[in-house]
Amino acid sequence: MQPGNPPQPIALRDALRTWSHIGLNSFGGPAGQISVMHREVVMKHGWVDEERFTHALSLCMLLPGPEAQQLATYLGWALHGIRGGIAAGLLFIAPGVVVMLGLSVLYVTVGSVPLIAALLYGLQAAVIALVVQACVRLGRRTASTRLLGWLAVASFAAVAVFGLPFPLVIVAAALVGWLAYRGQGAGTSHVSLGISPKAKRSALMAAGACAILWILPLSLIVLALGMNTVLAQEAVFFSKAALVTFGGAYAVLSYVAQQAVGHFGWVTSQDMVVGLGLAETTPGPLVLVLQFVGFVGAYENPGSLPPLIAGTLGALVTVWMTFVPCFLFIFLGAPFVEQLRKNTALTGALRGISAAVVGVIAALGLWFALHTLFTQQAAASWGPLGYNVPVWHTIRWEGVAIAATAGVLAFRFRWSTMAILATCCTASLVIWLAEALTS
Repeated sequence: MQPGNPPQPIALRDALRTWSHIGLNSFGGPAGQISVMHREVVMKHGWVDEERFTHALSLCMLLPGPEAQQLATYLGWALHGIRGGIAAGLLFIAPGVVVMLGLSVLYVTVGSVPLIAALLYGLQAAVIALVVQACVRLGRRTASTRLLGWLAVASFAAVAVFGLPFPLVIVAAALVGWLAYRGQGAGTSHVSLGISPKAKRSALMAAGACAILWILPLSLIVLALGMNTVLAQEAVFFSKAALVTFGGAYAVLSYVAQQAVGHFGWVTSQDMVVGLGLAETTPGPLVLVLQFVGFVGAYENPGSLPPLIAGTLGALVTVWMTFVPCFLFIFLGAPFVEQLRKNTALTGALRGISAAVVGVIAALGLWFALHTLFTQQAAASWGPLGYNVPVWHTIRWEGVAIAATAGVLAFRFRWSTMAILATCCTASLVIWLAEALTS
């Protein structure tokens, strides 16, 4: 099946309706989002077969960025060419962008109201369990050998103990994976995607256009505003982050926390935890948590602009610099998907990166727990993330109870993410009301 020329023509309006449905129902992280996409595109409509869907997913996992959004872009391109890819990718993220912007405004305006703060604390405590769940799920799939297991442990130590930056850890893990697996087979799929020369040329032209749409606004923002402004700093930083977002939001959030909290001081550690919790409640990729960070960072440092205007601009700049590269990577890589799939060096590097991401997510979970479950921490800390030794008598037992409950619901009863978050927010609100009535 050639992009834009499937055996049984599919009306673009029907495809747009389906992509809109997927975008509005893509909750629960990449696993849930890919499942929704598989049900609609493969099982319900039969637009692509199982083998091609899996093959396309393999390409998306090789690339930095949210794999579910990139998979939607690839499949849209496969069905209707460039316009289909752009439409599918945009419809996948648009609902989440709108919802996250609204939640960001509510957070900065009423987030300190005691009732709202109680709800948000339940969200923070639940996030700890969800990060642990993501770490366990990914670890079972990727750290399947002794070498990969030790690589995950080493990556955890590199971030949590020695404070090494996330991009350096990823590069080192890729090198280890490449050296360890370069002589082994790359895969078993031999499906021919039948990509025509014309489709390849159009995809490469679209990739060039995306590169311009990424680099030109970035340059203009920096030149017009100067690097002393938060908007310019966010444009540069999130452009860098787009290049190392292997492993999705959980992994890249470690890097973002290093910089946004430890280096730039745009947001607090509590902001980061709340942001991830809010991203869990919205449709679209979890990496929309970066939009929240961009909003809060600009809101807190508005310069001469009204804070809400500055925050909105920060959110839009972050979204642009995060997702335009995603389209670039897909249009650049899609015409050569078979060659990429067969490249043993890339396959080995990906295995190393995937194992390292497990350790990075574990480090993020530890950081979240320290900043959520304790009201005070010792002054001394290690690493740019600020892993302070907790002051044990300041532990918040209600947070421990809520996080433990979230863990039981996730691991024992396998509740959905939304159900877990709703339960934990309700529990936190009940605890706050009980304390208010008895005080």
